[in-house]
Amino acid sequence: MSRCVLEKIPGGYGAQSLSRTPCQARRFFLMSRRSFSASARARLSLERGSQDVKKAQAYCANLVRNYDSPSYTLAHFVPAHVQPAYFAIRAFNIELARIPDVVSMPQIGAMRMQFWRETIDKAFKLTPPEEPVAILLASYLTQGHKLNKTWFQRIISARDRKLTHSGFTNLAELESYAESTYSTLLYLTLSALPLNSVTTDHLASHVGKAAGIAAVLRGVPLLAFPPPPNQHSNNPAGLGLPPTRERQGSITLPLDVMSQCGVREEDIFRNASDATGIRDAVFAVATRASDHLITARTMLKMIRESQGPDHDFEHINDEGHVYSESDNDVEKQKRDNDKGFGVVMGPAVSTQLWLDRLQKVDFNIFDESLRRMEWKLPFAAWWRNRRGQF
Repeated sequence: MSRCVLEKIPGGYGAQSLSRTPCQARRFFLMSRRSFSASARARLSLERGSQDVKKAQAYCANLVRNYDSPSYTLAHFVPAHVQPAYFAIRAFNIELARIPDVVSMPQIGAMRMQFWRETIDKAFKLTPPEEPVAILLASYLTQGHKLNKTWFQRIISARDRKLTHSGFTNLAELESYAESTYSTLLYLTLSALPLNSVTTDHLASHVGKAAGIAAVLRGVPLLAFPPPPNQHSNNPAGLGLPPTRERQGSITLPLDVMSQCGVREEDIFRNASDATGIRDAVFAVATRASDHLITARTMLKMIRESQGPDHDFEHINDEGHVYSESDNDVEKQKRDNDKGFGVVMGPAVSTQLWLDRLQKVDFNIFDESLRRMEWKLPFAAWWRNRRGQF
């Protein structure tokens, strides 16, 4: 089972993901990349419709289909002209999330993160390496579209910080992580439309936080009881380095919530779902995710009724969030919402479906049914999109 994909990618619980062992997943990635690189020409063409760009998009779409099936399904609600950027952004997220799966030491993982920093820099300079994500991004930028490099770097930094310490001190830190990863993925996709709207970004912030919190909850069993270490690593053993997460189980529930609910790490390792207070702790964290979805729905209703949000966007002064005074116009807010609705609606629906399933099993985060494919997603997303609801 590919642990980090399930842990970090929203909805990454498809049947195809569950059918692969870590070794099989590593083999798939290496074979796919060799296939892509072997056929790349000496000089890449970034022209839309070129073979290089088509192969890059096929690679990224296949990556999303195999390791983040909900996002692949939800691509149908994203405008066609944005889909190259959408698949590049989602594939980028998968590549980062998988780094702890394909390295045996945090130091090697840090080197991979640096590789991605440099790769994104080169893509924005329109001189991408033979890397599918970079080629697809560079091609999109070549066409005159705009993306925010700072947001890509923010996601890398947030993932990098979790290489050596996967836990969270408190619920606020977990929310900050979700904002820096899942909310930022939505900002990037909205900017590719292009759409620069404080109201839509505000909605994306709440939906992204809900998706990020749910993703961390899904990863609790997989990090607490990780699979065997990667036996095909080229990294020598016995160097006196800290053990990786594959060798040492960890608990990613916020420590303040665990303390309030009387949960002890040792008890989780011994008793899993029967640990004292574990369901109460999961309920508390899941409630925060649900609160963000409720807030987003309330905001959406107020926008439709030509009212402004009842609270300010807390990240309005962050880098990358620059808006015009016309964003205060309620009619513009409605138009912006309609334009970006499909991007924000999808993760909201998939997250809510998973939270509903968690509630049905009485917040037993170790229940195997929580990692099965959500067959309702295509129908629920279609219905919600048709009705204009989250």
